[in-house]
Amino acid sequence: MKIFSILIFGLLVSFSLIPAATAQQGPGFGGGHGNGFGPGAGRGAGRGAGRGMGAGRGMQSGGPNSHDERHDSDHDVFQFLLTHHEKITRTVKEVSGGVETLTESDDEEVASKIKEHVEWMQYRIKETNPIRMRDPLFEEIFRHTDKIKMEHVDTEKGVRVTETSDDPYVADLIRAHAKVVSGFVERGFAEAMKNHAIPGSDTVQPEADRKPVISEHGSVVRLPNAVHQPRDGTKLMVDVTRGDDPAKLNSALEGVARYVNIYAGAGESPANVEIAVVFHGGATLAVLNDDAYREKFQTSGNPNLELLHELHEAGVELTVCGQSLHSAGYQSSDVAVFVDTAVSALTAVVNLQADGYSYVPILK
Repeated sequence: MKIFSILIFGLLVSFSLIPAATAQQGPGFGGGHGNGFGPGAGRGAGRGAGRGMGAGRGMQSGGPNSHDERHDSDHDVFQFLLTHHEKITRTVKEVSGGVETLTESDDEEVASKIKEHVEWMQYRIKETNPIRMRDPLFEEIFRHTDKIKMEHVDTEKGVRVTETSDDPYVADLIRAHAKVVSGFVERGFAEAMKNHAIPGSDTVQPEADRKPVISEHGSVVRLPNAVHQPRDGTKLMVDVTRGDDPAKLNSALEGVARYVNIYAGAGESPANVEIAVVFHGGATLAVLNDDAYREKFQTSGNPNLELLHELHEAGVELTVCGQSLHSAGYQSSDVAVFVDTAVSALTAVVNLQADGYSYVPILK
């Protein structure tokens, strides 16, 4: 019987989809020469020279996205197990502090792959060489492997594992992990493509209708744990050319409001952003003052002005193309007081990009 800290079979989801983390060296696994990658020295004779990993084939150190020499083999094993999940049986029994599981197959090759998977996952955990996990549940489990006790024994058809922890939180992780692994066995790749929540985290819902700065427009969802968080010092140049029903709000302004709210409250913390909007083409007349707009479109006023003013108050720079404005028969004096007139949209876009603004067109 072997006692070790390991995550069995459940690791196949991330390794089938995600690169390995920084690799480390270990003793050889067979007849190879020098330090290589394997479960331990002294085990090669029973395995045969063909499985040895010698110099040049051992694990190579690298960055967080590097692959070690075992990666491709492990990837193939995980893919095989997912592909043949219907040939695998699994039972889970809750015990004090965790679970007892039995994962087997009547297919001799599948049973062998289950055992191989467990053996190499044992080595990765023992040598502190974890797989880079993107699934939140598995990532959290890897943070607590020092608190996990696992007894493992090979059966004729697979592996029996008792996985426990004295820490109640980790015990909950173990039980949640066991349920997910059973999902892999039941559904294969369909389950492997999903993210799995940390116990308790799924009760905290994101704020789905959040408007931290522009109060009536541009709602966002706060995602504090997502990648590509808003960064301080970002500069956005928003190119607006779209016209709309003159009796209604130009929908492009809703998008600009959303950009403001994203940087103010959609990420982990607010980020400072500079936003400049350039109006031209079909969007030119959206910035007319009430009198000019009313006369042009026979409306009660300009439906865009309230949101334009909110954007201005939020620090957004609003500029209209002077060439487009004059081509339509209007002067700078006909636009809202908080909108500047540029020589042209061309010069505005070029100058802003030269000043470090990223070009963001609103096309629809």
